[in-house]
Amino acid sequence: MLLRHTTNKVADRHALTVNPAKTCQPIGAMYAALGVHSCLPHSHGSQGCCAYHRSTLTRHYKEPVMAGTSSFTEGASVFGGQANLVQAIDNIFTIYNPEVIAVHTTCLSETIGDDIAQIAAKARESGKIPEGRYVFHASTPSYVGSHVTGFAGMTRAMVDYFAEKCGKKRRQINIIPGYVEPSDMEEIKRIAKLMDIPAVVFPDTSNVLNGPQTGKYEMFPKGGVTIDQLKTTGDSMGTLGLGKLASGPAAHALDTKCKVPCQVLDLPIGIKATDRFVDALRSMAGVNVPDDINIERGRLLDVITDMHQYFFGKKVALIGDPDQLISLTEFLVSIDMWPIHIVTGTPGKKFEKRIRELTSEIPGPVNVKAGGDMFLWHQWIKNDPVDLMIGNTYVKYISRDEDIPLVRFGFPILDRAGHSYFPTVGYRGGIRLLEKILDVLLDRQDRDAPEESFELVM
Repeated sequence: MLLRHTTNKVADRHALTVNPAKTCQPIGAMYAALGVHSCLPHSHGSQGCCAYHRSTLTRHYKEPVMAGTSSFTEGASVFGGQANLVQAIDNIFTIYNPEVIAVHTTCLSETIGDDIAQIAAKARESGKIPEGRYVFHASTPSYVGSHVTGFAGMTRAMVDYFAEKCGKKRRQINIIPGYVEPSDMEEIKRIAKLMDIPAVVFPDTSNVLNGPQTGKYEMFPKGGVTIDQLKTTGDSMGTLGLGKLASGPAAHALDTKCKVPCQVLDLPIGIKATDRFVDALRSMAGVNVPDDINIERGRLLDVITDMHQYFFGKKVALIGDPDQLISLTEFLVSIDMWPIHIVTGTPGKKFEKRIRELTSEIPGPVNVKAGGDMFLWHQWIKNDPVDLMIGNTYVKYISRDEDIPLVRFGFPILDRAGHSYFPTVGYRGGIRLLEKILDVLLDRQDRDAPEESFELVM
């Protein structure tokens, strides 16, 4: 395997990425679009781009992901893709009849400069968009950013196109959940419901990419935020954006457009970040925190107390999306684990600064890199080995080569199931995450234990 030839000598690289720690913007845009009810994502570019994005999301969620494509050929690449997109819009509404089409661009359509807003307007003028149906778009070239920025761009487009201010305040809060699993979005809604807070969560992929098996295929499942709900977001009491990179742009756009006050928090992963989320909900809605939520928090504390000896002082290497890594780092530090190698493939110097703040009291050096790759991360691990790795499916190769336990977390997870059904946000999600970490640590302890230390009870 090529990874066995990874050297431990770290070289400064600016123009070369080896084994990237991210994927491209359109995948994130497609995922966000699936969180709108009766929406068909549409890839404005070549057929190959759309096929790759669909297959990656399908393999991660184990659900069929549908999307349209403008199917660029050489002619569209030279003369522009307007004719392809107008025809695609007509075909999609005629054959599949979605309520809305969410168009995202690709490298090719961005490079030739297609004006999607103008093309959509032309399609409406020529009667290709039926009455009561919608087309919106986001600019998502693959040569900048990552799937996280693509998600952020499509989520902001929901605000730009649909949010309205009617002047009459509604007793509801907007929650922008960030780039998380459908199970996490479901958990966020459950917490708001426990606090008796009406919430508009957007996008919302729960019951879309983690729906039940009914024996009948539905191209447009029942889940997802509706266009009518999106229109009401301009009259909400406030907005909570979870994850600065994925949710911040939409939250601030809603504040600018409709004067809805916003707070942008970290993803509620772990006890401290969840505390801040619950407190922000309480404060913004003017309600009390119910006993049910306090009980859940107490259970998480109980698990931490009971199992602390297995977490203490364990070195961890993390790789994944920036919003998730920030909250995950804070959580691990709070239970006395030591995250010492932290890489995200998404660029952004603020990420590095925040991680250094969170790890400032860890003994020994901490390596952190935004816009890094798995090759660099692997080299760091070779120079300073860890007890645990946390990352996506691609980390399994490094895990096997270095004989280090792995907890699968983030995107994509292609070789396991459950992530779309079991949340890792909130207090319940914290317990789930600790269980996963504890299982792999104790499995390793059992594997390596001599006969006289092979214990039946922890």
